[in-house]
Amino acid sequence: MATETAIHDDVHHDKENWDGGDQPMKASYGKLMMWYFLLSDAFTFAGFLIAYGTLRISMDTWPDPDYVFSTFPFGIHHKPLFFVSVMTFILLFSSYTMVRAVQEGKEENKSGVVFWMILTIIGGAGFLGCQAWEWNTLINGESVTVTTNPFGKHTEAGVYLDANGKECETFEAGGDYLIHMSGHVAPGAEHAECAHSNYDGPGDYPDAMVDEKGYIHRKYTVTDGADAGMVKTESFGPKAFGALFFFITGFHGFHVFSGVVFLIIIMLNSASGLYARRKNGYEMVEKIGLYWHFVDLVWVFVFLVFYLI
Repeated sequence: MATETAIHDDVHHDKENWDGGDQPMKASYGKLMMWYFLLSDAFTFAGFLIAYGTLRISMDTWPDPDYVFSTFPFGIHHKPLFFVSVMTFILLFSSYTMVRAVQEGKEENKSGVVFWMILTIIGGAGFLGCQAWEWNTLINGESVTVTTNPFGKHTEAGVYLDANGKECETFEAGGDYLIHMSGHVAPGAEHAECAHSNYDGPGDYPDAMVDEKGYIHRKYTVTDGADAGMVKTESFGPKAFGALFFFITGFHGFHVFSGVVFLIIIMLNSASGLYARRKNGYEMVEKIGLYWHFVDLVWVFVFLVFYLI
């Protein structure tokens, strides 16, 4: 009898310590799986950014972000980091509105959840709109593609020559240059004395080389070093720049787009009262919140490597 009592007490004691139906660390299966997904996605982004850093370090020259990303809507130019700062603020503010939606969900406040999720959706859509404008500017305004990068840096000092052999647009070693297509005027250079694309072809600019795709390569004279006095032709920048930029920012943009789609679905479910009936603190809102914060965090690293360094 004493033995049976002891066994019974041990079984009862074990049930108090652990029950197979309990959630470990108070995390549901859904939130646990979201964390696993975000961890694997973090490794993916880390691989892309490490590849970017490796290729950039291996190149002799690389475009200066202050020069590449210097345009702003409404015809404003030469404002480095202005536009991308606006993009970053929009996305980070949407992270705050997402926090507020989760807080309202914990209080089982349906109207609060819907309100703050709508603001989050607007923020995500605004970020995507800004990214679309930036891509359009680079592709159609600056002729950047995944295979062609007109931005780069000179490795030796010199001056450009205009159509009459006159010195134009003096640059120093490490200075930036940009190649444009025939007939295209560089933004902000419309009224410049030596606008380096203000012509329609080799007949208008005999001292420039026009390649088979219509890109105009200006000629310049080297002013110092072993090649001083020689006339050389500017060449394209590192091809990897355009491919890496569009791929990595596009991959992140796809995450933002996917997040906006899921936010809309979850917001509609919240408005319908689906999550209120579950009485679980709007856990689905919390799960999409984890994803949205991850997307915002990744953008901080993308912003760092592409726009700041």
